[in-house]
Amino acid sequence: MGETRVFESNSVELVNVLSSNSSQDGVRGIEGISLTWTGWYLFASYCSIMLMAFTTSLEGQVNAALLPFVTSSFQGHSLVSTISVVRGVIDAVIKPPMAKLADVFGRLEAFSLSVGLFVLGYVQMAASNNVETFASAQIFYSAGFTGLLVLQQIFIADTSDLSYRALLSTLPDVPFLVTTWIGGRIGSEIMSSSGSWRWAYGMWAIILPVAFLPLFLSLFLNGWRAKRLGLAPQAYTTLRGGVFTVLRNLWWDLDLGGVILLSAGFALILIPCTIASTISGGWNNGRMVAMVTIGAILLVAFPLWEASTRWAHDRGMKGKSGMILSNLAPYPIVPLHLFKSRTFTAGIVLAMFYFMVFYLSVFPYFLSYLLVVRNLKLASATPILNIFSLSSTVSSLIVSALIKITNRYKWFVTAGSCLYMLGIGLMMRYRTQEASISAIIGTQILIGFGGGMLNVPAQLGVQASAGHQHVGTSTALFLTLTSVGGAIGSAISGAIWGRLIPSKLRRYLPEEVQDQAMVIYSDVGQALGYPVGSPERDAINLSYQETMTTLLTVALCMCVPVVLCSLLMGDFELVEMNQGVKGRVVGGEVDRNEQKKGDRRSLATKFKAWVKGRSKQTFT
Repeated sequence: MGETRVFESNSVELVNVLSSNSSQDGVRGIEGISLTWTGWYLFASYCSIMLMAFTTSLEGQVNAALLPFVTSSFQGHSLVSTISVVRGVIDAVIKPPMAKLADVFGRLEAFSLSVGLFVLGYVQMAASNNVETFASAQIFYSAGFTGLLVLQQIFIADTSDLSYRALLSTLPDVPFLVTTWIGGRIGSEIMSSSGSWRWAYGMWAIILPVAFLPLFLSLFLNGWRAKRLGLAPQAYTTLRGGVFTVLRNLWWDLDLGGVILLSAGFALILIPCTIASTISGGWNNGRMVAMVTIGAILLVAFPLWEASTRWAHDRGMKGKSGMILSNLAPYPIVPLHLFKSRTFTAGIVLAMFYFMVFYLSVFPYFLSYLLVVRNLKLASATPILNIFSLSSTVSSLIVSALIKITNRYKWFVTAGSCLYMLGIGLMMRYRTQEASISAIIGTQILIGFGGGMLNVPAQLGVQASAGHQHVGTSTALFLTLTSVGGAIGSAISGAIWGRLIPSKLRRYLPEEVQDQAMVIYSDVGQALGYPVGSPERDAINLSYQETMTTLLTVALCMCVPVVLCSLLMGDFELVEMNQGVKGRVVGGEVDRNEQKKGDRRSLATKFKAWVKGRSKQTFT
């Protein structure tokens, strides 16, 4: 990499490191690949991205429908929200290190690791015999799934012009147009045919690697060619030297200290929020308070850690203290200078509140509400649950096309935020026992269209404000804040659900079955066992209904920051912004001076150009 690895407070090397991440091996690797591959390789890569997106979309739809039954089989239905929080915590902390891993070691290596973690998680889930093992498998599954999510968006940013990026960023969501309708039925068929939910998890460990194969071959073959032509690093700079040097480089390059602070902070704050109701003493238990306190301290320490190297450099600190601070986080996982941009800050805060509202209003208890209060079968309830995904995908496609035409994004974000808030308000009116199913579906469509209008354009605004040098980091931070919002939303909903449902059941259930309140709370199957119209079922329905209204009230309040942040984002004209994307990309102009480096000694490429008469290619 040509950089000095020992950083001193007054060194020129430190200035270079702080000013640019573009010299890291993974970034140089993808730039070399983009200069060597043809349009067909790029097309094959996008096909593989779509195959993986379809696979992860379908497995999500299938297994979301089975989750209440999985946890109930372990007598732990109340842990649905806890599992969601575990996923949310992993989702929140894995995106920045995965983006950093892709920058340090390469896109292919990061993709391969994500697929491997995904497979490992599903194997463990399929073999689990208790809720603890099943919950622990979420660590591997969530790390793999989230890694794929962020790497797909980084790959799209690497291989697309800014004006096309919104449209291409929506492609991984397109499978929801199909999987929304078939996921629940597949899950129901697996349950009815085999009597077990295990195969519904195990089969994805086979399907996903097959879908990943075209992208693997495309990146591997073109990466090998880029190395042969001297356009990519021949070996990992981070792994050069002795054992101590390698460990030191890994600590610096991946900012492991920042990862530890961030992950531990979120875990210690969010998980207690959902398990407090199941722990003896609840919030009066000193361990719960201690965990939250320590988590808050770690989150406060995180930005101080991230800013330590730049802070020491800016103040010209010397001596031992300057040396220590300069070597804490020379490659921060979250470059704090990005927050100086109003658009960047407003965009990621908007993403956090947007997903917080979603996990208060739709997940994780809306499915249980449909099954119990509305007495719907699983095959009927799941499509209603997934209408949000369907309508948001359609909305994203329409808005992305309009962004390509208008080269503007901000007012789509604002309009979507207002529509989203309106939908949540209508949910409070129509998510009742008396409302029609069509009214419930209508509110799901409304918030889906609002969400689709604001999510992808907001991500585009964040990427545009950060520039291409930090496109990976900005994308990872945007997606991280969505996971943080989801985790917070799940924690709040779990705390509300865990506090209100048992107390309401004890209040409303007939006296002779009041001792069954905790059993009904813990197992949705027990709730469904009471016939519709019986005093017991009416009491259960009323408890669910009142608790759902409380959740929606909190969600509506959280919509206010979404609208305010949309107004604070800048109104860029995308066509005038040069993000400096190199090589052969979708919608971009190929730099012939750079491209010919990748074309030299390639007879196949020259022959193709001669046959086509240098005509305009589909992917340029």
